[in-house]
Amino acid sequence: MTYRTWQPAPRRRPRLTRRGRLVVLVGAVLGLAAAVAVPLLLLGGPSDRPAPEKQRTLLIPEGWRGGEVYAAVDRALGLPAGTARKAAHAPATGLALPAAAGGDPEGYLFPATYPVGKATTAEGLLRYMVETAGKRFGTARVAEGARQHGISVHEAVIIASIVQAEADTAEDMGKVARVVYNRLAQGMPLQMDSTINYALGRDTVDTSHQDTRIDSPYNTYERRGLPPSPIGNPGDQAMAAAVAPAKGDWLYFVTVRPGDTRFTASYAEHQANVAEFNERRRAAGASGSAATAEPAG
Repeated sequence: MTYRTWQPAPRRRPRLTRRGRLVVLVGAVLGLAAAVAVPLLLLGGPSDRPAPEKQRTLLIPEGWRGGEVYAAVDRALGLPAGTARKAAHAPATGLALPAAAGGDPEGYLFPATYPVGKATTAEGLLRYMVETAGKRFGTARVAEGARQHGISVHEAVIIASIVQAEADTAEDMGKVARVVYNRLAQGMPLQMDSTINYALGRDTVDTSHQDTRIDSPYNTYERRGLPPSPIGNPGDQAMAAAVAPAKGDWLYFVTVRPGDTRFTASYAEHQANVAEFNERRRAAGASGSAATAEPAG
């Protein structure tokens, strides 16, 4: 992926993941301000020079969906709601998306911390996010990992987006990715709650039986195979898990409580884990529907 302008070296910054954990990620740095030649002779003294612009930043957490990214860009730049979304789908913006994405930036708005200045535009931010995703996902390691699993790099991005939405830790990400591959290999529907949430435009741990009957290409309870596009924008760890999953025979998993995600190849054991999850939710007085006994996660 070539850059249209010179970019400073990336820097490491702490940032929050979608689930609130602090991690350190190499942040992409957006260099949009051009160098200005200063005349040798100035009519005024130093006090006449404009004060340097105060640095602002825009944080895009791992796993955010396109709609969340667009809204954050609009807020950061003080633009009317919907401006960034319109720019993302405008041919004139010239996003360097792979052909397999079909013009949809979902999955390629790379999560990082971006500096924002007076000259920053929505088009510029979006172009750099996509270019950064192309650089991170366009490595030989990713291409070889996808090839070994018989999938395209775009399909790896789809799997990484599911992994990002379903798992909290790097270890669990590798296991969730393995569940995806194991289910695909056996011709089983993925049955991921995260894809249902994407279809319904929500984010919850409660999935009802009625939810699993919605008519949507993202309903992985009723439709086999991968969903038609990524369901969010994954980071480096999720992509690493997607192309190099953990080894195991797991077909099911459920997060019974924070930090306790249980993976198993036994449906009976999974049912018991789901029952424990539902009992904990009821004991805590949580509202909403209980989890189903069918899902992988």
